[in-house]
Amino acid sequence: MLTLSYGDRFSAPCVLALGGFDGLHLGHRALLARAFEGGLPVGITTILGGKGKALFTQYEREFLFSRAGVAFVYEIGFTEDVEFTSAEQFARQLFDCIAAEKVVCGEDFRFGRGALGTPQLLREYAKDVLVQETVCLPSGEGGRKISTSSCKALLEAGDLSGLNALLQTDDFYGSAYFVQGTVEHGREVGRTYGFPTLNLSVPGDKLLPPDGVYGGLASTPQGNFPTIVNFGPRPTFGVLERKIEAYLDGFSGDIYGATVRIYPMEFYRGIQKFSDADALRMQLNKDIERLRSKEN
Repeated sequence: MLTLSYGDRFSAPCVLALGGFDGLHLGHRALLARAFEGGLPVGITTILGGKGKALFTQYEREFLFSRAGVAFVYEIGFTEDVEFTSAEQFARQLFDCIAAEKVVCGEDFRFGRGALGTPQLLREYAKDVLVQETVCLPSGEGGRKISTSSCKALLEAGDLSGLNALLQTDDFYGSAYFVQGTVEHGREVGRTYGFPTLNLSVPGDKLLPPDGVYGGLASTPQGNFPTIVNFGPRPTFGVLERKIEAYLDGFSGDIYGATVRIYPMEFYRGIQKFSDADALRMQLNKDIERLRSKEN
């Protein structure tokens, strides 16, 4: 997959899926399904920056898009120049750079200064525009539109199963919510009581689950492992800084500097200060039993 910056060119005939694409929820995937119908290479736009923390960071999105079979991603930074570019100027520059035979967008897609650009305006610049109807939650859940905002609300509420229901496809590792980071050196205290852990460095613009201990999965260069992950402080050892620390069941080795993806799936318990390391070890053994019971 090619990664293009705003103003770069893709001169081969293609289909361009337009939107913020700050991840790939089911609404996004419905849009991509229409884009792939044409048999041409499919490109996708994504907006970087903007307001609030991101459900998926730039590099996490690139992983998602690559797994989805996208030929290129066109990354647009949310700068003042972009924000105040008129809809007409934005469309003109976009199609000067991208040789799109078709454009696919949602019926509520808006772009340009003041969000004045519409799918109708796109037809003045693109050869063919396909409009995908908005994908909504089932009527039993209120018929609400599936959006990044609804995904973020579920994450902030700690509803990971609800969030993954809006994200997940058969390709779990290319769809569910995850946190991608670089393994860094920590205090190496966990190994002294039998639970060596990985410490992850994650960009500050990443939206994380509420503080707590979760069960889930970890994807590493050495394979995938059931994991227990702590989001937040570690008061037993006087560490109040929010960190991401994960114990990978069955893993051994040194992968400092490697990229790892953590998939938290189930909330286990809140952050707790234990009386000592032995009390913490007893609780972690219970957490491991719970984790392994999910594997059987």
